[in-house]
Amino acid sequence: MKEEIQKYLYSVARNAIAEELGRDAEKVSRPDDSVLDEKRGVFVTLEMEGKLRGCIGNIMPIYHLEEAVARNAMNAAFDDPRFEPLNAGEFSDLKIEVSVLTVPEKLEYDGVEDLLLKLEIGVDGVVLEKGSYSATYLPQVWDEIKDKETFLSSLCMKAGMPPEEWKKGEVEVSIYKVEKF
Repeated sequence: MKEEIQKYLYSVARNAIAEELGRDAEKVSRPDDSVLDEKRGVFVTLEMEGKLRGCIGNIMPIYHLEEAVARNAMNAAFDDPRFEPLNAGEFSDLKIEVSVLTVPEKLEYDGVEDLLLKLEIGVDGVVLEKGSYSATYLPQVWDEIKDKETFLSSLCMKAGMPPEEWKKGEVEVSIYKVEKF
């Protein structure tokens, strides 16, 4: 993705939050690029002082890229159930990261060892699904959980499943890549 598009989308995220807080929004011209009209999966992650402050997104390409960034920035700032809504005093110290996803692809694997071999640490975003249970980790989570087995067990727990559920072979695994800025 072109740097001009990245800068614009970053400003879309920042401005959406700023406007909700009654702060001045930075005026950035919309580039004339059709990529902004593509439907894409997007996550917006907020950090304060190196700690997570909100992260919301959509895995599947439901919204046009620009709309997805604005919606998810607002949701990360004000509707992440793990955190109180962002307040105006926090805005100036807020770090925003936008992750644009590829469409997840089902990973075909034959058993635990094959699954572990096929996952790329630091590269793959992972979705685990079983029945009504589902959860994802962006590739950035590999920075915190570098062990594949621990990563998958943690992802199972995030989905509400027992930590070892991924070893039973009944869990659907999909992977995706992200471009983050």
